[in-house]
Order: sequence, then C-alpha cells, then structure tokens
Amino acid sequence: MENKKVFAMKFSDIYPLLVAKAERKNRTKQEVNEIICWLTGYTEKELQSQLDKEADYSTFFNEAPQINPNCKQIKGTICGYRVEDIEDPLMQKIRYLDKLIDELAKGKAMEKILRK
Repeated sequence: MENKKVFAMKFSDIYPLLVAKAERKNRTKQEVNEIICWLTGYTEKELQSQLDKEADYSTFFNEAPQINPNCKQIKGTICGYRVEDIEDPLMQKIRYLDKLIDELAKGKAMEKILRK
C-alpha cells in the first residue's frame, strides 16, 4: 500500500524539495519548472495553479495536459528501481520526474535532460 501513500502526497509539499535539491547543486527553480512543464504539458500558470490548489500526486499527473511522449527515453535507476520497468503508470511518471530532477542536480545539460 506504499504507492497509495505516495499518490496521496501533496505535490505542493514535494515541489519545494525538488527545487531545493536543484538549488543545492547551483541549478534553478526555473529549470525545475521547465522540466516539470516538459514532462506534464502544464504551462507555468497551470503548474502554479496545481501548487495553489495543493493537488496530490495522483491529481497532479491525472490532470496533466499531456505527458511528453519522449518520456519513454528516460532510463536508469531511481530509488533502486529501473524507471523503464515500473509497471504502475502513475508511479512511473512520479519516478520519471524524480529521475529528471536527479539528472539536473548531477549537472546534466538541459538539452539532454529534455531528451532533445
């Protein structure tokens, strides 16, 4: 039932942690937003709206305008799991986001992170 706990977490509680992780490595909130918008299809304004209404992870991803089709190119391990092998679609999207922010914090170029 661990997934249910994660799905119910407020994205507005997770978001500052994502930003802090990036900023500790001299990356920016703007880069975090760019990654989130690339992955979900949200505009900056729509992202802010999700944060303001304190949407949980489940709602945040279910209301996403369009998950980027290039997300299938995101490969590798996060939290001990290979993102490409995660069977639950919602958990996979959450881990995609974790992986992208991880890549940002590790200094990867935005073009590579955004699979351009």
